[in-house]
Amino acid sequence: MSRQDTTPGASTAIGAALYSLATRAARRLPRDMSLTSAATLATLARTGPRRITDLAAVEGVTQPAMTALVRVMEESGLVERRGDPSDKRVTLVCLTEAGASYVRTRHQAGVHAFERLIGELTGDEVEALAAALPALKHLADLENQDRERPKQ
Repeated sequence: MSRQDTTPGASTAIGAALYSLATRAARRLPRDMSLTSAATLATLARTGPRRITDLAAVEGVTQPAMTALVRVMEESGLVERRGDPSDKRVTLVCLTEAGASYVRTRHQAGVHAFERLIGELTGDEVEALAAALPALKHLADLENQDRERPKQ
């Protein structure tokens, strides 16, 4: 089915349902750190070590705010700063093992929360979601690509 063949308003209805689901999921996450801190850790887990300026651009915050955030996460043992082997003038922010473990644990908690909810759906509803998996995964990939572009 091409984009032109979809029912008018389907994108809006799907977008509204996904947005509602995402915001409710975010509310269920542990409140042990800010969403920006958690998002920064997830970015580092997904993309590897980054400069503070890159992290600030990706997360949509100022460089001073990201510097302060990194300092707090560094004091908590979640990240560390290392020199860039290709450019000794550059410092990169890297996940520590504790940071990587935190990201994995938080991700798994989110997966389990959705598993519980999916367990309450009918068989037909679960099949519909399973059929939509390729599109949902592609949507997530597109969102990740968009997040990696610095905000204007």
